[in-house]
Amino acid sequence: MKLVSYWHDTAPVFTGGASGPVEGHYDVAIIGGGFTGLAAAHRLAKAGAKVVVLEAERVGWGASGRNGGHLNNGLAHSFLSAKAELGNERAIALYRALDDSVDTIEALVAEEGIDCNFRRAGKLKLASKPQHFEAIARNFEAIHAEVDPDTALLSATDLKSEIGSPFHGAMLSKKSAMMHMGRYVTGLATAAARHGAVIHENTRVTDRKQAGKRHELTTPRGRISADNVLVATGAYTTPNFGYFRRRIISVGSFIIATRPLSDTEITATMPGNRTCVNSMNIGNYFRLSPDNRLIFGGRARFSATSDQRSDARSGQILQASLAAIFPQLAKVEIDYCWGGLVDMTKDRFPRAGYHDGVWYAMGYSGHGAQLSTHLGMIMADAMLGREDRNPMKGFEWPAIPGYSGKPWFLPMVGLYYKALDRIQ
Repeated sequence: MKLVSYWHDTAPVFTGGASGPVEGHYDVAIIGGGFTGLAAAHRLAKAGAKVVVLEAERVGWGASGRNGGHLNNGLAHSFLSAKAELGNERAIALYRALDDSVDTIEALVAEEGIDCNFRRAGKLKLASKPQHFEAIARNFEAIHAEVDPDTALLSATDLKSEIGSPFHGAMLSKKSAMMHMGRYVTGLATAAARHGAVIHENTRVTDRKQAGKRHELTTPRGRISADNVLVATGAYTTPNFGYFRRRIISVGSFIIATRPLSDTEITATMPGNRTCVNSMNIGNYFRLSPDNRLIFGGRARFSATSDQRSDARSGQILQASLAAIFPQLAKVEIDYCWGGLVDMTKDRFPRAGYHDGVWYAMGYSGHGAQLSTHLGMIMADAMLGREDRNPMKGFEWPAIPGYSGKPWFLPMVGLYYKALDRIQ
């Protein structure tokens, strides 16, 4: 079993990075070479802006290369609760932004010829308990009537042709998709560089100073100046950006990938070949990879640590969950196990905008694989003076009291959600 991301291990390496010194003046400097930063760089470079991307590791090293590979439309919350918290207009705008984000990726993949196995698959939100199906049905009724008619409510009987495990029904979101995340991030970086973006890997930003409208960013490899800065670091935001650290909770998400399954095993396990998520508070998500592995993930442990030791411990928990949901795969070999950090906000709504001289987009709370490309482009458009399409513009983002970036409270949160899963 390899303790590395399947997406990293099975994608071509990006070779279009800059090799020279970090120097010069740019219209826009982007901190973070994941989907958000690269999509913004692509948009800006195509518009003729002089743009640089500063990535601390390599492109796609963080959450963009460590997720489950789902491009799900719809909200992480129920639509009904989102309306209660955000108001009807903003809840609809955010839902449609998530719809649009899948369209954005599909169009970009086609435009740039990115070979990443993009496919409209549809997503199943699976009811793990009978009472969960009742809640899913109420949410479906509101979504189907108000914002997304490309949805369907499936009974337990309907699911027999979709998934080889007993669930109590599901909501099907037909617009959802999947792709190979490693191939996409390499293709996106290559396209951004081809249009003129300068991409520096292994270039951590250690300091930022601002004099008037001019920013100076310091790295171990040199300094650059820029008229605008976009912070696109999510869960990997460093302490020198304290405003975001006080608002972003970094939570570990862990994933395993089986050996390639046989046709018989696929028919018995995932005949519908969709993206799936169950309805537990500490839930699981799963899909088939392009080479027919079952990619199976979840929180596993409430931790802000992701390293080989932590990932291996979490992988053991995920194997037990996999066996509970799919007993027919209880003894299947696991080829990959990896983890990564998810940038959560306290209310689990994303944030994007402008604060204290810098632009930002982050806080995707588990839905960043699809939304990050779209919001990166929206932030680029804002910097270019184009129409502001930010669905979260002006939405307050208070700091978490007593929090400075180290989520000491995660084990207690985990115990709370485990208790809820037992009684609900």
